[in-house]
Amino acid sequence: MSKIFGFGETVPGYEVPVLNEREVRAAAGILLVFAMMSFANAWFMGNFRPTKIFVIAFLIDFTIRIFINPRYSPSMIVGRFAVHNQAPEWTGAPQKRFAWAIGWGLAVTMLWLIVINNVIGPINMLVCATCLTLMFFESAFGICIGCKIYNALPNRQAQHCAGASCEVITHHASQKVGAGGTAIVVAFLALVGVVGQQGFPAADTVEVAQSAPTAAAAGAEDRCTPPAFAVAMGHAEKWKLHNNCK
Repeated sequence: MSKIFGFGETVPGYEVPVLNEREVRAAAGILLVFAMMSFANAWFMGNFRPTKIFVIAFLIDFTIRIFINPRYSPSMIVGRFAVHNQAPEWTGAPQKRFAWAIGWGLAVTMLWLIVINNVIGPINMLVCATCLTLMFFESAFGICIGCKIYNALPNRQAQHCAGASCEVITHHASQKVGAGGTAIVVAFLALVGVVGQQGFPAADTVEVAQSAPTAAAAGAEDRCTPPAFAVAMGHAEKWKLHNNCK
């Protein structure tokens, strides 16, 4: 039974159970791809079916990770296969479990909102953006934001973090960004903004005159009237798209 239920590997030389950071990052990248695809379908096409499917799959995957064993998580299995020829980088399992618990909580929230109650609104965007941010930082930079929160809690001390980020280290000169590097990034973003304005002018807003609704169409028009928050965010047209009003 102990071989099925557990969290982390026991590796000689490590005081706490550990996980292979390379597998973790690979799994985060795999989930990020599908999360972006489902989010794009909802945002640009008003199709929330892929999002609902992804939320259910994500919740099952994280439930297996946290409550059974990360070894049997589908995304971790695929990630393990992808990096099986790479030397493992062991990181502490306790902080990862805390970080994944945050993701599990976000998945439960999305299950309740969008799958069960079919809620469409800014709260969904906030939860999705948070989840995408966590997965992006994990997969792209190897930065576990949840682990940093764990490390900041009272009486908690993360051990064996990726890139030795839990320990105090002396940075090499090549690792410093400095004022020059910051200026380059700012100038680059400013240049991209200028090019965007010059080469791709914003399309003129098309205003459609609203005619007085008939009695039969009054109910449909009320349903398709964007709420105040959507108008304030400039997303009135997307609200109509998401509610099959276009």
